[in-house]
Amino acid sequence: MSDNIFIDSNIWLYALIEDDGFEKHHKAKQRIANMENIIISTQVVNEVCVNLLRKGRKDMPYIAQFISEFTAAYQTVAQITEDLITASTIRADYHVSYWDSLIIASALRADCHILLSEDMQDGLYVYNRLQIQNPLK
Repeated sequence: MSDNIFIDSNIWLYALIEDDGFEKHHKAKQRIANMENIIISTQVVNEVCVNLLRKGRKDMPYIAQFISEFTAAYQTVAQITEDLITASTIRADYHVSYWDSLIIASALRADCHILLSEDMQDGLYVYNRLQIQNPLK
């Protein structure tokens, strides 16, 4: 059985929006296709949808269908108050942004060992439980 993998919204957007650069699009799509036990959070769903509307120029019927299919395909964790508290500690301990600390908190609560993100520090281990990896390097 493989480890739980959390995927940040920026990786999903490279995979979903073809005009974000062919090389990154291809790498993101291929990495996601080869993974099992993918976990996302409601924050990731929201961020992806906002950017599909803006950058992907998708309409609301598309977004509604996308949400339904996306959350059915991948385990989705809803953020809870505990995540907000954990995120504030992560921010202080690792000097990451508010939004990134929420992503990390959700990944930790979902017992993920890898978090794929282009925006965060590649190779960083959070509390010796979660490694951040940039799959687009």
